[in-house]
Formats: sequence, structure tokens, C-alpha cells
Amino acid sequence: VNWCQLTIADESTGEVLYRNAWATDFDLDQQSVIEVVASGRSRWKIENEGFNVLKNRGYNFSHNYGHGQQYLSMVLLSLLLLAFLFHTALQLCSTLYREVRQELGARRTFFNDLRALTRYIRFSSWQQLICFMHQQLDLAPG
Repeated sequence: VNWCQLTIADESTGEVLYRNAWATDFDLDQQSVIEVVASGRSRWKIENEGFNVLKNRGYNFSHNYGHGQQYLSMVLLSLLLLAFLFHTALQLCSTLYREVRQELGARRTFFNDLRALTRYIRFSSWQQLICFMHQQLDLAPG
């Protein structure tokens, strides 16, 4: 196992702006360490953005739903991650979903609309629900 570290500091003040380290099974030399650091930083950025969505964009990831029950918090976390996976897949694969989400803006608005609609209307499928939302928002056919 090899290890490398990147530290970025402000040249004028010496203040550390960024510091991270990576362990890898790749052999490191002057060229490969640049590639490892670049890959590590891009992966960190992707993971950090994902956690930011889970924590601050409607999934309430930072809240502990366990309330003392054995395994409850892990079950609820698994459901939350499953929902995030489905929403990510929908964003990639469903034009209707993308258009509805774009029109509604904030993810929280989308979740609140889903909550309100499913409280008062029974939809036979996800497709029926998303088509209903698309039509009611008067979006052009996708």
C-alpha cells in the first residue's frame, strides 16, 4: 500500500486551503501520483456533493431516526439511500421526471408536492403520478 498527500496553501499567508491524503495499491512515481491525486480529488468532490444532497436537499440525512430502537436507524438509512438511488436513476432515465423536477426547482418542493398529491389522490403507478404532475404543470410533451 502506498500513500500520498496533497496540501494547498495560500502563498501569501501560508494558510492551508485544502489538505487530503490517499492510500492506494498503485505504484507511485512523479507522474502516477498526479493521476492518483486528480482521481482522488474528483471522487471526493462527487462523494461530497452526494452527501450534501442527502443532508441539505430534502432527504434529512443528518437526522437520527433511530430513537433508541434496535436497528431502526439502519433500516431507515437504507430506505433513504434507496430513495436517493431511485431519484438519481430517474434523473438519468426519465424525461418526464427531469422536466417536472426542473419546473418545480427545489427537491423539497417536489417532495412536498408528492406528499400532498398522494395524500388526496390514489395513483395506480409511479408513471400515472409523474404524468399527472407533468400535465398539471402544463409542460410540453416530452
